[in-house]
Amino acid sequence: METLQIEFVDITDSMVIAKMPVTPRVHQPDGVLHGGASVALAESVGSAAAFMLLDSENIQIRGIEIAANHIKSVKDGVVYAKAKNVHKGKTTQLWQIDIVNEADELVSSVKMTTLTLNR
Repeated sequence: METLQIEFVDITDSMVIAKMPVTPRVHQPDGVLHGGASVALAESVGSAAAFMLLDSENIQIRGIEIAANHIKSVKDGVVYAKAKNVHKGKTTQLWQIDIVNEADELVSSVKMTTLTLNR
């Protein structure tokens, strides 16, 4: 989180939003946002959403699968990741994390599955 400068900007009962600056720190060699940085942002936000929106006092959350489609390149500015719960089961949850640029254009679409474990 600190390395990528990810900051949470909104938390509601149904979603979590975070932002990340797009700088050379997260560029791939040709000067655009690295897909791995996008996935790290998505997993950070999805995991935080699972932790915050579930009964985190009695359970542990683990990510068990993540899949990303990168749609648009970003050279600079800020990207925002919004995690929404698609399925909230007792043992598994499915999260949709959309990453958008400052013009609200879709940059990456990410699906993440989490597993709930008792503490």
